Amino acid sequence: MRVAERGDIIEFKDGLKGIVEKINENSVIVDLTYMENFRDLDLTEKTVVNHKNYKIIKESIKA
Repeated sequence: MRVAERGDIIEFKDGLKGIVEKINENSVIVDLTYMENFRDLDLTEKTVVNHKNYKIIKESIKA
């Protein structure tokens, strides 16, 4: 299992998507405002997701 890096887009929990902002030892902090329907879902802007519970759907562009 590859750990997400800052800027990667991940998918978790029944199709929620977000941009990884910070990597912790066992989890990542994700910005959910990336989703087009963010306001409709009535979610908080950020959430914590364990490394075991997401898949990377798009890697960040590395300079």
